[in-house]
Amino acid sequence: MTTRRKTDLYIRRFLYLEKTVHKLAEALGLRPREHVALVGAGGKTTLLFALAVELQRAGKRVLVSTTTKLWHREALRFPYLLFAEAEPDWLGKLEERLQQNAGLFLAKTLLDSGKVQGIAPSHADDLYAKGGMDYLLLEADGAAGHPVKAPSDREPVIPNSATKVVAMLGLEALGKRLEPEVAFRMEAVQRVTGLAPGERLTASALCRLFCDAEGLFKGTPQSAVKVVFLNKLDLIKDQEEATTLGRLIMERAGGNIERVVCGSLKQGSFMATGKSHGRHIPSNH
Repeated sequence: MTTRRKTDLYIRRFLYLEKTVHKLAEALGLRPREHVALVGAGGKTTLLFALAVELQRAGKRVLVSTTTKLWHREALRFPYLLFAEAEPDWLGKLEERLQQNAGLFLAKTLLDSGKVQGIAPSHADDLYAKGGMDYLLLEADGAAGHPVKAPSDREPVIPNSATKVVAMLGLEALGKRLEPEVAFRMEAVQRVTGLAPGERLTASALCRLFCDAEGLFKGTPQSAVKVVFLNKLDLIKDQEEATTLGRLIMERAGGNIERVVCGSLKQGSFMATGKSHGRHIPSNH
């Protein structure tokens, strides 16, 4: 059995579903027009660009940006990088590129650190309200490549107009010890999970990152839909732990989380469970 088939099998067991989804838009339950903010850890930037490419190939007008900072080399993965401070007519160029359905990443400026400074949340609100795009995709915090994080006092930076907030976690963290190599912002992770340094990151502890008021969904607009994305299923041996984590999140969320997506961006296989308690969640497409 191939690795992909094994991953698909475990996804089905996790969700009690018969169908494996290979489209991110379907897995996330995207509507025809959305402002999506990504938070957490475990592959946000990979999801950001994979989703943008998928939507663009489907003929959608997509604007990608960040409300924090992103490495310049990562922003360059998109066909066109527009710096607002360096271009007097940046809004005109943005509208032109969107009309052409051309890949576009919008930033404020290039920093000496090698990162690009993103746009202010209020600017994201204005751009989304103005229209001209089908999807506005934003990375709303950073994790420095770690599989687990909890937000600082100033995070996440989610615009008020966000319609969907996707909180991520890298499943390879399950069972690992709470250490700086695994968790970004250790003190915040300790505070939210209740763990001490060196203790195991169990499903119960990681569940708190999604369900606690100071967890990954902190600052989510009241009108926004919350989605959990458990990534890198292909990297863990005991996939039953992913099953347990997904169940716990939905049980403890009290209806505040619409769905949990479990899968692998690398493998391109996803499934989602939600308020239907294990039944298939219909696609919006």
